[in-house]
Amino acid sequence: MDALIFKIAPTALWREAEAAGFFRGAPVDIEDGYIHFSTAGQVRETAAKYFASDGDLVLAAVVVATLQDIGLKLAWEPARGGALFPHLYGALPMAAVKWAKPLPLGANGHIFPDLDR
Repeated sequence: MDALIFKIAPTALWREAEAAGFFRGAPVDIEDGYIHFSTAGQVRETAAKYFASDGDLVLAAVVVATLQDIGLKLAWEPARGGALFPHLYGALPMAAVKWAKPLPLGANGHIFPDLDR
């Protein structure tokens, strides 16, 4: 199975990226100088912490090996509580995205798709 990392993005911004063929990042990514990603074990907390009231989102699964195959490297850097989070310094090509699915907001938080598919 491919190792996946995940990006949460506003739907409109993601649709623009799909049309362009790459994702340069959300405003916070651009401000920080890299695209923030989460692992499967981190993404639910990321959604709750940074997107708690936003239901117009996309969850994108990115194949780590594809990034490596096209010469892009992830930096695993400490963030919340010292946990290492994957960061990409540069644009994300859509070729590395395995899938992008809606991330709706339910009564008890975001409703996540199966992260393994």
